[in-house]
Amino acid sequence: MDLGTRTDNSAEPAGDPMTDKPSVLFVCVHNAGRSQMAAAYLTALSRGAVEVRSAGSTPAAAVNPAVVEAMAEEGIDIATEIPKVLTAEAVQASDVVITMGCGDACPIFPGKRYLDWQLDDPAGQGVDAVRPIRNEIKSRVVRLLGELDVPAL
Repeated sequence: MDLGTRTDNSAEPAGDPMTDKPSVLFVCVHNAGRSQMAAAYLTALSRGAVEVRSAGSTPAAAVNPAVVEAMAEEGIDIATEIPKVLTAEAVQASDVVITMGCGDACPIFPGKRYLDWQLDDPAGQGVDAVRPIRNEIKSRVVRLLGELDVPAL
């Protein structure tokens, strides 16, 4: 299965578990802002070299419109993304799990690398407030790519 064309950021496991492609799961409460931005950046900047998932412990009905607008400014369209529920299977299928305020809702499995990115929540914020959060997420994703030995676009 060619995961390089995967753009849906599905929280469900996909692909061959024997692949050497790193896999990253971004988790926030609503999967409507921070985790969506991080997943979109990692997908775009890795050019398919990383399997990317995002999910929320309590998913919202839709992605935050200000987040969609802020990402569109970067040339990344996430308007059709749908928040997904966090599953234990998604965590198990990921090498790196990055939480962004999901608290204890994220299951812990041995052998996984866990990072917690403390970021402001864009919920209820306008695009002017979302831009600095977006920029910080992009910076962290670029650093993550370096840690994964994946060249950034």
